[in-house]
Amino acid sequence: MPVSAKPAVSTSALPGTTVSKPRLAVVLMNLGTPDAPTPAAVRKFLKQFLSDQRVIEIPRLLWAIILNLFVLPFRPRRVAKAYASIWQDGDSPMRLILQRQVDLLQTRLQQRYTHADIRVLPAMSYGTPSTAGALDQIKHDGIEHVIVLPLYPQYSATSTGAAIDAVNQWTSRQRNMLSICMIKDYYQHSLLIKALAQSVRDYQQQHGQPDKLLMSFHGIPQPYADKGDPYPERCHATARLVAQALGLQDEQWAISFQSRFGKQEWVKPYTSDLLQQWAAQGVQHVQVMSPAFSADCLETLEELSLENQHIFLAAGGKVYNYIPALNDQPLHLDLIEALTTPFIDGFLSSGIVAATQPSNLA
Repeated sequence: MPVSAKPAVSTSALPGTTVSKPRLAVVLMNLGTPDAPTPAAVRKFLKQFLSDQRVIEIPRLLWAIILNLFVLPFRPRRVAKAYASIWQDGDSPMRLILQRQVDLLQTRLQQRYTHADIRVLPAMSYGTPSTAGALDQIKHDGIEHVIVLPLYPQYSATSTGAAIDAVNQWTSRQRNMLSICMIKDYYQHSLLIKALAQSVRDYQQQHGQPDKLLMSFHGIPQPYADKGDPYPERCHATARLVAQALGLQDEQWAISFQSRFGKQEWVKPYTSDLLQQWAAQGVQHVQVMSPAFSADCLETLEELSLENQHIFLAAGGKVYNYIPALNDQPLHLDLIEALTTPFIDGFLSSGIVAATQPSNLA
């Protein structure tokens, strides 16, 4: 039964104020996507993404030369074709799914907190809707207390760290700062494991049991892990918990890492290599999921679903299935709601969230 939050302070009007409900905002963040599946739009997106030192740790001057002379002149055209193959309803799947997640969470929070005004907004670390744009809107609306949830179950400096940086960069330019709570990650949360396991069960009800289940996570360079990025350990923890929830034996599942970029060593085993090995060993039916992604995107719909399918079948495999990300499934929304509501409850019960706002605020 939803619990309605009570106003944090008295709603007696003061001179120069208008009565209103306690007001908070929730920002759901994902990595980002181009505005269109065109070389120009992809080039703009890649320049912002690949210029982030969280993502590429090569010395700035050297990387600027590589990026501008060797990457941006050539890579956008190929990547744009890949984006064009997955573009849906005139937009990127990641952006469409993020907006659905925002809308569904907004409805849930409105029903749960009838005595508060909770706004839910989408934001991306790169591209649009931008993090700065979301926070600008929150400030413009006179809301001072914000919960930010980067939708990465497993923390990495390359993803969640970059999202936190985007928030902090905006904050550093503000004289009157917002009160912001950041949720680091949720790789062991019971509702995450429940949702992932159920997505496998639901898929297998329609498509049968595979010889092996592969949990493929987005990779990071091995040197990043060597320097202390906890991402690989968190991925292994999530995978083990999902396998346990499904009752799988060790030989029935494996973990791997995808989406390599550049020539340096990345965290292993590589998804493509493992699929080739399995096919050579006589594995005929593989189902693949990616517990690192909260929304289907280029890396799942094109790379994992199509490119790696071709690799497995070309190596002798017979059946390859991709299990979709959690996207806007109800169990996933249960998780997102469970992650954000303790912070909302804390704000509302603390008495620091004003139930009035100055009348001159927009």
